[in-house]
Amino acid sequence: MSLLPQLKSELFKALGHQTRIKIVEMLTEGELCVCTIYEELEQSQPNISQHLSKLKKANIVQSRKDGLQVFYSLKNEKIIDILDITKEILLEQINETREDILKED
Repeated sequence: MSLLPQLKSELFKALGHQTRIKIVEMLTEGELCVCTIYEELEQSQPNISQHLSKLKKANIVQSRKDGLQVFYSLKNEKIIDILDITKEILLEQINETREDILKED
């Protein structure tokens, strides 16, 4: 049996929380300090660190230390494509639903 479906599932599980999606979207602009991430998202540092840990475990992000600061970046830029395609799918679904609602009127 192929390991690929399990690995795909783990990748999507890691993206399966809105905070982690927001973090990844922030990192599409480039490397950020963890302090910037938690300030921007208005969440506690421990909470953001837990989310970053899950993203790192799934090989979505990577980190580096500079003194006392920890910086995060995307490990593979192709994750941006996944987010873009997901957005396209959702917008299509929203438009279809809207059209269906308008037909009912």
